[in-house]
Amino acid sequence: MTDASFPTVIISVPELQAMRGDPRLVVLEVKMKPVGVAATSAPESAPARIPGAHVFDLDGAFSDHAQSLPHMMPAPSDFEREARRLGVNRDSLVVVYDRVGLYSSPRAWWMFKAMGHAQVAVLDGGLPAWIEAGHPTSTDAAHIAREGDFVAKPVGNAFCDAETVERALNDANYAVLDARSQGRFEGRDPEPRAGLRQGHMPNAVNLPFMDVQVKGHAKSPSELKALFESKVGSRRKLVFSCGSSVTACVDALAATLAGYSDIQVYDGSWSEWGLPSRRSVVP
Repeated sequence: MTDASFPTVIISVPELQAMRGDPRLVVLEVKMKPVGVAATSAPESAPARIPGAHVFDLDGAFSDHAQSLPHMMPAPSDFEREARRLGVNRDSLVVVYDRVGLYSSPRAWWMFKAMGHAQVAVLDGGLPAWIEAGHPTSTDAAHIAREGDFVAKPVGNAFCDAETVERALNDANYAVLDARSQGRFEGRDPEPRAGLRQGHMPNAVNLPFMDVQVKGHAKSPSELKALFESKVGSRRKLVFSCGSSVTACVDALAATLAGYSDIQVYDGSWSEWGLPSRRSVVP
């Protein structure tokens, strides 16, 4: 699901800088209030962003607020409308980044992929890497000259539901990977959302999203390949979960870099599975 304009799903700061004159380029800062370990390293209150970047509000317009679960994928028509408002066109080269490094931006990357837009990449290292490289930032809101003509063409299996996950947990061809911290996975640390049980799904594998990166930069494809093989063996069908289906996409990005292509993200994640229900939980 890559495009010739983006030979890989991740882009470096120098590569983004070299693209700055391309009229097809749309840079989006993925806005989401960090929680957990990410909250300690994100300059969320700082107004500065990459010059020309528009705000992709994951807590706002790009979540389905008709559902009780957080950060659920909006309907294709809603996603299309909001993407157009950001000036995204059918031929846009979309680069997404966040203020942590690799945290919420892979969620936006996966959402665009789910809507059939292949020309999207994640900025490796995010805003901290941009600033570290000495590039300027801006506090001015980027002007959107005109509404885009983006068209949503949903990819049916990018996101999955609890029933699909339940089947995958009992299928030897699948691996279900949980991107939450080890403490939350093992039920030792409390969940940040009230009312959720502690622990993990039976047969799930823990791969904390911080383990696939170093200081906000993705590990190399060879390192990621070895890491995934140590977790899933020869299985090639992967389903990713986390707290609210955001950092699951960090692991999905890492899996893509490692060469996996049969990937799904559980949209409800632990915010749904962890609710009191008949679904099994390993404490």
